[in-house]
Amino acid sequence: MADLVKAGKVRWIGLSEAGAQTIERAHKVHPVSALQSEYSLWTRDVDTDGILATCERLGIGLVPYSPLGRGFLTGAIRSPEDFEADDFRRTNPRFMGENFARNLALVDTVRALAAARGCTPAQLALAWVLARGPQVVPIPGTRRIENLDENLGALEVRLDAAELAEIDAIFPAGAASGTRYAEHVMPMLAR
Repeated sequence: MADLVKAGKVRWIGLSEAGAQTIERAHKVHPVSALQSEYSLWTRDVDTDGILATCERLGIGLVPYSPLGRGFLTGAIRSPEDFEADDFRRTNPRFMGENFARNLALVDTVRALAAARGCTPAQLALAWVLARGPQVVPIPGTRRIENLDENLGALEVRLDAAELAEIDAIFPAGAASGTRYAEHVMPMLAR
């Protein structure tokens, strides 16, 4: 990839779902511009594995995908029956059985915090991600213009240190029940 940059065929290099050591090794070969990884209130590996700190130190942008927890953190999903028959979330461990019920309780805390702040749960969840640093630029999936407008409203939600601490106390790293993907997929995310 570094040769492609030198040849003018590629401008920047980005990585996806890389661990801190992989980022370090790649950055020594050629500067990495961005890292795309899942990151949200309920997927905090980027914090706990030192990935965010590595990106900050090396000046690498973080582009979190699924910053709304695959839609769950919006508060709109109340039952597994809310998914279409072919929706992959029906087979995602976080959306199944007891995990669904436990995670719904977490989302209800986000709903309450958002209501107290006068914003939507989606806006609060996005504001939390945005508060992680200026190099963090989430990419929420959006299918409807009203969701886009709601997501943009997160830019107006400013969380201070006390509010961030409160959110982290209520929804700490590792609080979500179930793995990000089915067990047979998780090894593909090895960092």
